[in-house]
Order: sequence, then C-alpha cells, then structure tokens
Amino acid sequence: MLDAVDRTRLLEIARDSINTGLDAGHSCDVDLARCSQALRLKRATFVTLELDQQLRGCIGTLEARRPLATDVAENAWSAAFQDPRFGPVTFAEAESLEIAISVLSPPQPLPVADEEDLLEQLRPGVDGLVIEGGHRHATFLPSVWESLLDPYVFLSQLRSKAGFPLDYWSEQLTFKRYTTETFRS
Repeated sequence: MLDAVDRTRLLEIARDSINTGLDAGHSCDVDLARCSQALRLKRATFVTLELDQQLRGCIGTLEARRPLATDVAENAWSAAFQDPRFGPVTFAEAESLEIAISVLSPPQPLPVADEEDLLEQLRPGVDGLVIEGGHRHATFLPSVWESLLDPYVFLSQLRSKAGFPLDYWSEQLTFKRYTTETFRS
C-alpha cells in the first residue's frame, strides 16, 4: 500500500507528464532521486483518463519493468496521446481530466479446467484478468467489474477485446489474475 504522500506525488507526476506532452510532445522526466523508495521500486501500472465521466484514454503495463514513478509518467503520457481509440488530448481537455492510477500486483497464473471453473474462481470487483491465446491477449482491470457485473459477461467481453468470439473456448487459452491499488485525482 502506498501512503497518501506517494499517491499524491504519482498523481502530480501523471498530470505533469500530460502537460509536458502538450507543451513538448513527450513525457516528463522523473527525478528518481527526489522520489521515495516506494516510487523507485519496479511496478506495473495503468493510467486511466476520464473526461466528463467518460473514458478518454487508458494505457498500462502488466509486468514491472521500470520504477513506479517512471511507469506512471510514461503511461499517463501514452494514455493522453497514444491510445489508438482516441485522438490526442487537447489543451482544452487537459485541465478537466480525471486521472486514475492503478498499481498492479504481479499477475499470477490461474489454472482452470474449463470455462465453468474459471467463472467460479473469478472474484468480481477484486480480480483483474489477462487472457492469452496464440498471438492474442487482452486484460480488464478490476474496475471494469463496475460496468460488467456478471462474470460471464466480463469474460465474454474480455474475449471480444482479445479478438476472440464472445463464446470462444479452447484448452490453449491461458489466464492470469492480479489485483490493483487504485486512486484518482
């Protein structure tokens, strides 16, 4: 768990990165020497942007590859300017953006016998889920449970996001689950 100071600092880094993107076209540089030890640890994050309670961008990483503060800066910039579902954030939008940061636990393999077994193991509102099959993969953060309450619908929409038919099942599918610590501006 991050303390309130670290959470506030990460939200500031995310906003700074978006503002730097508007002015200079790249993410902000994070001075790790000025960050707490917790913000220097390698962690995976997603940054979600909302405008008027509507999704405006969401980009993240599933595996910890860089310091937490750096991951937030890069993902905030990418969510604002590189999410392929949206055009780049504008100056007019930037001030009104709500920023949510989700810090992920390491994804854990979720062995399942079949679809029914998977649905029984899912913890609605708690689990983020990764689906992988062949060259396709997708994830839903735990926050997606707020709009997709039914586990079967959650799974069906995740399959669709990965490019599979809604009711697709194969023994070759693999799953991982993770939890998040999420906070917002």
